[in-house]
Amino acid sequence: MTDLTGQSVLVIGGGKNLGLAIARKAAALGATVTIGVRSAQDAAGDEFRVVALDITDEDSIAAAAAELGTIDHIVSTAAAHHNVAVADLDKAATVTAFDAKVVGPLLVAKHFDVTGSIVLFSGVAAWQPSPGYAVMGITNGAVAFAVAALAKELAPVRVNAISPGIIDSGTYDAMPDADREAFFAGVAQGNLAGRVGRTEDIVDAVAWLWGAGFVSGETIHVEGGARAA
Repeated sequence: MTDLTGQSVLVIGGGKNLGLAIARKAAALGATVTIGVRSAQDAAGDEFRVVALDITDEDSIAAAAAELGTIDHIVSTAAAHHNVAVADLDKAATVTAFDAKVVGPLLVAKHFDVTGSIVLFSGVAAWQPSPGYAVMGITNGAVAFAVAALAKELAPVRVNAISPGIIDSGTYDAMPDADREAFFAGVAQGNLAGRVGRTEDIVDAVAWLWGAGFVSGETIHVEGGARAA
């Protein structure tokens, strides 16, 4: 099992849902954990140190880097979805989506002194295009190229991505129960694992990457075999 005793972990977007679960996993493995959120209202509780960090704002990224100093591991779960038909695209929202997934992580790599690893988040939409999800698919696909390029340039710092499928991490809790259950049933029928993803599926994959010293530049697909279904 990965041991993070004496190491520091920054989880960007760690205030709730999947990001918070990753932060808690890092703490359970012995790390000193900081969560980066746009505002204090984005943080659930006060169990971790909180730093203001807006992934779409370079000044905010630079200020957070100066405040925290050297970090062993960074995870970014940040996203800014703009899921509309191409005919309805808004340029500003499209740019923000790229800032959150691609440009922001590049600027994190620019400003932060990282000694161990960076983990970004892609997504199955990149490999299963669907109408209305062009921006999500393209930005997620770009993450896979970003980690390959960053791994080359930042070596020996390891840079990888997780590409999740549909995960029951709290994101869908606002849906009516019957709608959510029907959605998850459809997801289960559309992958080889026969179920929807669980938070621990992703958290365990991130934890493995923290300790996987011989893995860099890779996108790890954690989606129940959805691409092959």
